[in-house]
Amino acid sequence: MTADIGARLRAARLERGLSLRSVAQALGVSASLVSQVETGKTQPSVSTLYAMVNHLGVSMDELLGVTSVQPATPGIIPPIFGHTGPALPPVQRAEENPVLEMENGVRWERLAVGDGGPADALLVSYEPGATSSVENKLMRHSGIEYAYLIEGELTLQLDFDTYVLKPGDSLQFDSVRPHLYTNHGSTVARGVWFVVGRRQHLQSMPSPAGGAAAEPDGQLNSAVDVLQAMDRLR
Repeated sequence: MTADIGARLRAARLERGLSLRSVAQALGVSASLVSQVETGKTQPSVSTLYAMVNHLGVSMDELLGVTSVQPATPGIIPPIFGHTGPALPPVQRAEENPVLEMENGVRWERLAVGDGGPADALLVSYEPGATSSVENKLMRHSGIEYAYLIEGELTLQLDFDTYVLKPGDSLQFDSVRPHLYTNHGSTVARGVWFVVGRRQHLQSMPSPAGGAAAEPDGQLNSAVDVLQAMDRLR
């Protein structure tokens, strides 16, 4: 997790007119944690990061700062997020992959996707003992999740069922179903993930222009509540 990514999350929060306290209450975490994530002093878990970007309506490209540099126009503030220039190249080299290092040994590498494409494409690694939520809370988010495990062993808890994935195994499910990933093995678990439909869901969310409507205190008390509220916007 870099300070740049934290700064982008902070910019998205301010653009929507949300306070640290209201975001923290919505996600069911402390305002101190949100602040530390925004300043790059701490790394969130996968579940916390997903809850933050879904709550703020931020795409993976926006989070990773995948933008085109354009000449500044006097008096015009350039967009902070999104791809605004020529089409992205058809080939992305391994050393060019934007990387997210998260809490507890989870690593995301954003793979090549077209501008405005339908999927978030990720190379995901779980170190031994790593989990998508250090609190063992199952997460939910918009989209359909597809994955193929390349190496290692990864345990998926989906609703009330548990599956142990090994190399060559694949999965697919609606990501609004509660789920949790854990590496109980002794080697790194690595695979390719595609989350399809999350981008379109974000694009359908109300615009933050003019100050986003901050959520009433006490109505959203956890990341699951946030995602359920988002589901009702469909």
